[in-house]
Amino acid sequence: MIIYICRQYDLPRFPTEQRTTGGLRVFIPLMEYKKKPLSLTEQVGKLAVRGLIIDDEELAKRYLSNISYYRLRAYTYPFQENADETADHHFIRTGIHFSDIIDLYCFDRRLRSLLFNAIEKIEVAVRAKLVQVYAEATGNSHWFTNKNLFQHKEVTDKNGNTTTAYDMLMKDIQSEIRRSNEDFIKHYKAKYDTPPVPPSWMTLEVLSLGTLSRMYELLNRSAQKKEIAKAFGLPNERILANWLHAIAVLRNCCAHHSRIWNRRYIVNVQLSYNTTYPFIDKSTIKSIRSNKLFAILCCIKYISDIISPDSDLKRNFLSLLGDSGQLLNMKDMGFPPNWKYLEIWKNR
Repeated sequence: MIIYICRQYDLPRFPTEQRTTGGLRVFIPLMEYKKKPLSLTEQVGKLAVRGLIIDDEELAKRYLSNISYYRLRAYTYPFQENADETADHHFIRTGIHFSDIIDLYCFDRRLRSLLFNAIEKIEVAVRAKLVQVYAEATGNSHWFTNKNLFQHKEVTDKNGNTTTAYDMLMKDIQSEIRRSNEDFIKHYKAKYDTPPVPPSWMTLEVLSLGTLSRMYELLNRSAQKKEIAKAFGLPNERILANWLHAIAVLRNCCAHHSRIWNRRYIVNVQLSYNTTYPFIDKSTIKSIRSNKLFAILCCIKYISDIISPDSDLKRNFLSLLGDSGQLLNMKDMGFPPNWKYLEIWKNR
């Protein structure tokens, strides 16, 4: 590959990818995509040539017609040679059957469903706590419209303009209200014109978990913000804000049917050893990979045990592991060897 380095004011004369470094632009010539679409028979044939054992070609084609070759690629990828282009993604582990890949795919799908349901309960609880604590403390039905309750942070919007994090938050809130088809939102708009947005107990009901987590994070440090963290058994608001952000990212992956089993998440979870209830000991926390599923799953289970003491999350998860197939490796999800003996997994 030829790499052209030019000054910022130089213009490329060929299709390129631009990367700016220290006042220089690095122009890397891009390739034209020339791969042709494959028939289902060709897709199965390619997998077989690469070393995947196909026991039933017709069954494999039926799966591919409903899942898609490209989507299933995310589940074959960890077992293939992907660094050496001459290897053509050959399977580096022998004895893997197409059915094993399907087992892994189904495990991931069922895991998404399990976690999505658990996260729903957390999302509802966070809404309830935010509305009740702040509405009661301020005596204001529209407390979230009070800019003084929030931190002043200057940020840059997608157009490169300087604004505040609060103003961006309010724009997103207004957008989510406009998109809502809930009857109570329609009723408010039909009956009232001031304030222009519904009260907190209506507005927060239609906000996404991502927006709720941003709202909580942006609130000023206060007795109310700490009260909410304590309600979820956490020592401070910083930890809760981090957990909500991480859970919101996982929730979006589940909602969009993305792979979650071996993903590296964009949020590093801040695990705490001084929680109100038993969680994870300090020495173990140091060894846990904070951007893998296990870290987020521990947070979900901890909060679930508080808001829903009869939660069957642990039982259902263990049942799911028992039917996961032969390819699942707990290490890929960030599970430490002793995970079943940690306090968070020993109880309930």
